[in-house]
Amino acid sequence: MSDARLREEICRYGRSLFERGLTPGSSGNISLRLDDGGWLVTPTNASLGFLDPARLSRLDAAGALVSGDKPTKEIPLHSALYETRGSARAVVHLHSTHAVALTMLPEIDPRAALPPMTPYYLMRAGQTALVPYYRPGDPAVADAIRGLAGKFSSVLLANHGPVVAGDSLEAAVFATEELEETAKLYLLLRNLNPRYLSPAQVADLVTTFGLDLPVHDEHDHK
Repeated sequence: MSDARLREEICRYGRSLFERGLTPGSSGNISLRLDDGGWLVTPTNASLGFLDPARLSRLDAAGALVSGDKPTKEIPLHSALYETRGSARAVVHLHSTHAVALTMLPEIDPRAALPPMTPYYLMRAGQTALVPYYRPGDPAVADAIRGLAGKFSSVLLANHGPVVAGDSLEAAVFATEELEETAKLYLLLRNLNPRYLSPAQVADLVTTFGLDLPVHDEHDHK
């Protein structure tokens, strides 16, 4: 895909996310890893709903700005996911309401932030880790993500929002959307004793679709 087409794709998906209220104002950022190891990334203080393809930040493989506007200050968390998820070609970070709300609940398991509620949550987002709060742009968040050792493609930043890697921009966007919808379901059903997928049903999904889910201890989500 040409450079121009990749830039258009970032803007198209960004606008879709913004227009559906998944990341307000100038929050959220998107990056795409290129074949030469460099990135295209959304600029700092840019609304995902009004991106200009020509002004997207072009970084080299070392993370230095080559062209375009100054990049998002959230570069460290994107970098950490690319470093630890070898298959990652895109990263999406949003401030979506329900996913942020989920991070503030006291019962959330840091290694399984959501229970197995639906098959598409597991198929698209896998399991989701929760890392502690860091101020936006703090390089320490990269160390927290590296500490997950690449086991999770979807991560929640406490009191901040989701950051999700995918093997394509479309996959990363779809996984982020699935994570937000599953967080919404969890909040709707919290304390109502809902029926989650059983271990056998999860195992069937793993076998059928070749899912690579992190192993974690069972946790009571009630």
